[in-house]
Amino acid sequence: MNNNFFDKFKSKIKLNIKGKKIERFLQKLIVNQINLYDVKKINRDEVNIVISKQDYLKVYKLKSIYELNIIDGYGFIKIKKVAKINSLLIFFLIIGIISLYILSKVTFSIDIIHTSPKVRQFIMDELNKNGIKLKTFKKSYNELQKIKDKILEDNKNTIEWLEIESIGTKYIVRLEERKIKEENKTYDKQNVVATKDAIIKRIEASNGQIVKEIDSYVRKGDVVISGNIMLNDQIKDTIKADGTIYGEVWYQVKVSYPLVYKESHETGKSKKTLVFHFLNKEFSLNSYKNKKVTSKVLMKHPFLPIFLTFEEQKEVKVIDEVYTIDEAIKKAEEKAYNELTSKLNDKEKILTSKNLKVDINDSKIELDIFFSVYEDITGYEKIDEIIEE
Repeated sequence: MNNNFFDKFKSKIKLNIKGKKIERFLQKLIVNQINLYDVKKINRDEVNIVISKQDYLKVYKLKSIYELNIIDGYGFIKIKKVAKINSLLIFFLIIGIISLYILSKVTFSIDIIHTSPKVRQFIMDELNKNGIKLKTFKKSYNELQKIKDKILEDNKNTIEWLEIESIGTKYIVRLEERKIKEENKTYDKQNVVATKDAIIKRIEASNGQIVKEIDSYVRKGDVVISGNIMLNDQIKDTIKADGTIYGEVWYQVKVSYPLVYKESHETGKSKKTLVFHFLNKEFSLNSYKNKKVTSKVLMKHPFLPIFLTFEEQKEVKVIDEVYTIDEAIKKAEEKAYNELTSKLNDKEKILTSKNLKVDINDSKIELDIFFSVYEDITGYEKIDEIIEE
């Protein structure tokens, strides 16, 4: 089977042979161990045969009174001929494929998903500062993770959550602003309100009148504990309502995880050691397997590839894993769960989660997850008194 496959690419030529008693000439070729791949008789004095290119000179020496003409070629000869005729087309085709590959690695669009133009411009400036720019080569998954972590660290008081997704030749950036609870900002007369759309799960009221029921749906800004004390549908007094509201709120998180995950980072361990080098081999009594090295040559042979160095080594932990689709989905779920949990306090928790959609793009899993979260949604609203005349 393999021989048949390679025979298709072997250089062969098709010869037209004319002369009397043509069968005798063919017999002569066989006796001289010339392989005839094909024989087609035209008439009693003419035949077409197919032989290998390397046998052509043998046939030519044996032709004597016979007339030989090359009428076609096969295998590599044919490929070479076609390539020569279409050399310009093939050249531009190769240039086109290379150009297309290069362009597929370049960033042509950055979409920042947020309603505020001010926030979008701020994030764009942060991305540019960290090397994510238009018309530059796209970053790897690990590089994007490091950039995302750096932006979050540099803006931990303003950004709650950030995800940078690479799709084709563009980045899609999603984020959520950090809402700083103004615990000390209360009013002499106030309502306690919901800060998010939610279903109320618990109300702890220390002052004021509860106006919403457990398991009722509230929108952001709805009053839950009122500072207006009502009697017979009339306001009898206005006080400072106080308390805490817990509700079930919802998040849809998009997270990605690579099928091939590579990461390296320093462990913090380091050592100094002597290393003997011979050719491309290293010999040391005490050396890390994976390391970053700063070295200084102590001795070097003037003619032989032998030298001695003093190295300062920093140990590096290398993670190189290949995941199945199910394993990558599990890792993406853990990543989303951990990122969301890190933003919750001791009394808050994730209630349920559900995978909405799974896509595979650029050798990575892209997962949409729906979370319902038990969360503190307490906010305050000043009550402006109405003076009745």
